[in-house]
Amino acid sequence: MAMRINVLALDDVFDLGLAAVLDTLSTANDLAAALPDVAGEPFRIKTVGLRRRVRTHHGLLVPVESVARQRRPDIVIVPALGVKTPETVVAALERNDVADAGELLVKWSQRGSRTCAACGGTFVLASTSLLDGETATTTWWLAPLFRERFPKVRLDDSRMVVVSGNSVTAGAALAHLDLALWIVRQRSPQLANLVARYLMVDPRPSTAVYAIPDHLAHADPIVEQFEQWARKSLATPFSLGDAARSVGTSQRTLARRMRKVLGKSPVSYVQELRVQRAVHLLRTSDSSVDDIATMVGYSDGVTLRNLLRKKTGRGIKELRHDWSPS
Repeated sequence: MAMRINVLALDDVFDLGLAAVLDTLSTANDLAAALPDVAGEPFRIKTVGLRRRVRTHHGLLVPVESVARQRRPDIVIVPALGVKTPETVVAALERNDVADAGELLVKWSQRGSRTCAACGGTFVLASTSLLDGETATTTWWLAPLFRERFPKVRLDDSRMVVVSGNSVTAGAALAHLDLALWIVRQRSPQLANLVARYLMVDPRPSTAVYAIPDHLAHADPIVEQFEQWARKSLATPFSLGDAARSVGTSQRTLARRMRKVLGKSPVSYVQELRVQRAVHLLRTSDSSVDDIATMVGYSDGVTLRNLLRKKTGRGIKELRHDWSPS
């Protein structure tokens, strides 16, 4: 039996996000006949709306079916809205259609639907309280706002896709692809691999390689000062005492501010800065792994290799090849 999937399109929906979800799932339907373990079309996809007319962020009219005529879907997906700053996210969450979407998500969830969202759509889902007590991810540059607005949600913005309870969340814009492929994988891992090859999508378990740590640090003056100090001190062993003294505060206050803004400890943040610097050096220099390890504060290349694999999901050769102009 085909899995019923409703893609909930709100006004100002992010064009790329909506298209990525629809194209990935429809490609899976097109390719399913080639696989012996999949009978018929695996997905019955409908783009539904709360209003009669829905336009994308770029003004394109989206053909939608009325939600009032829909049976309970197996899965409902909320693509991102065309918002990219904290101010526009907050304004979007105050819209009447977003509030109506939240009520619909709760109703479908109570009836057994799995709720999914990507990028800014995770804010719509989190505003329903369906993520309270669960783990979720979101687009990395809006993580401080997410933590502030939804303190009951355990945010892990380092992961591309997070499955928790009856919800699935995905990171930034192109994570719509990862979310859709996750759904395909539940039906057939072989089909998901085939779709990924057709669309040329590589596995991306982590967002760490894409995030810009100093961008996030600007959300708080103490965190920003700490970030500046940490970048200058990457090659030396980390000391929380030295870090706190560098910004004129106590160790406890620094740790608390880091946890509130970024959801991680000072040492974890320094580790992310080291990963960012190491990836940059791998892609832009011919330095050996051991030399780069020394430059970012590790005693040997083995430690750095293991850390990069854990944080980025890629090995040294992959990270260097990703940057090759050829």
